[in-house]
Amino acid sequence: MTTDKLAPAVDGFDGRRQRGLEIAATSRIARQGDEWSVPSQSVNGGRYRVSSGPQGFRCSCPDFELRGLPCKHAIAVEIFIKRETSADGTVVETRAARITYGQDWASYNRAQTSEKDQFCALLKELVSDVPTPQQKCGRPSLPLSDQLFAAAFKVYSTVSARRFMSDLREAAASGMIDKTPHFNSVLNVLDREDLTPILENLITRAALPLRDMETQFAIDSTGFGTQCFYRHFTAKYGHEQTYRDYVKLHAVIGTKTNVIAAAKVTDRNGADSPNLPALATKTAQHFNMEELSADKGYSSINNVETITELGGKPLVAFTKNAIGKSKSAVWNKLFHYFQMNRDEFLTRYHRRSNVESVFSSMKRKFRDTLRSKTAVAQRNELLLTALCHNIVCVIHEIHESGAVAMFPALTPNCTKTMAPAQQPLTLG
Repeated sequence: MTTDKLAPAVDGFDGRRQRGLEIAATSRIARQGDEWSVPSQSVNGGRYRVSSGPQGFRCSCPDFELRGLPCKHAIAVEIFIKRETSADGTVVETRAARITYGQDWASYNRAQTSEKDQFCALLKELVSDVPTPQQKCGRPSLPLSDQLFAAAFKVYSTVSARRFMSDLREAAASGMIDKTPHFNSVLNVLDREDLTPILENLITRAALPLRDMETQFAIDSTGFGTQCFYRHFTAKYGHEQTYRDYVKLHAVIGTKTNVIAAAKVTDRNGADSPNLPALATKTAQHFNMEELSADKGYSSINNVETITELGGKPLVAFTKNAIGKSKSAVWNKLFHYFQMNRDEFLTRYHRRSNVESVFSSMKRKFRDTLRSKTAVAQRNELLLTALCHNIVCVIHEIHESGAVAMFPALTPNCTKTMAPAQQPLTLG
């Protein structure tokens, strides 16, 4: 069997060839009739089917479906076939070269070693002007700013409320809060429904110091596990199965600094596409949103038109059954741009991958499972996690790019509203 049809498509040591070499060198590729079974490199595992036909190699993975060009799995099969059909019968070992990227280690080390101290200072500045609602009766409560500080610092610490008390006593001794609250008070503030919109605004406000650095954004969602479980009847196995429940974080992130510009939390059934208009609108109100990338889950005429009306360029992947003959001129132009300039589109669309990096770093740094029990507390805890992530991003940019940590008020400064007919879709 020859592989000449694939060779021109994979010239150059690009990222997909690199990963294809890694798969061929370290994974087991099994031949099943006229197809090859190639393992996935994602954490969820699984395998993809690669076949060879008159049009060349085809793969069942989403990357091939989107690009229509050989993916890393097809490249791995090509290498496997060459190794399998070696002329002298010997096995040729393929080892992938390791690609490394430069790192300003001096700035990185300064940011890491001073992060906790700077986190508390920036958090205090961020929440200091949050007004405390007027209390009509009962014992005087702590200022809302102190409650927010304690709750956010507790989430940042990643420990239980009881073990967190030593950190909170140190914060009180250093003047970050007026007095040390009881650990139950820290937990009770998470159960306040009126806290949710405040936290959503604080997330956006915490990103404003990096506003001048971000013009290209991406949107996606991810799940964070809870302490609750639910049962689901599956037709595949014919009986109920128990799953850990989770809530979803929908976020628009800047693809340069990885800061979250706008966020919203829903339950596990919260669909991605309906949340784009509100999040994109909030981002455009406070940032110069030149581009917004989104995967096929956000592929809709309404989303494309919303991004365009806000003055941004939509880079939304199309589903395989999408057509360019709708009543929306913006949709049709984007569809034809995608078909005729797919390489350019995908190069710019690939910035969306930074969303996965953000979610991965959040889960590794702040845990991928929430401690709260109630739905309101889970939502607020996840929003506090996003808030902590933004403050950490600001700290690192202070050391690496000289950003100034100033948290201006949330006043729209970059709103762009134009009708689709008045603003042609120019993606070049």
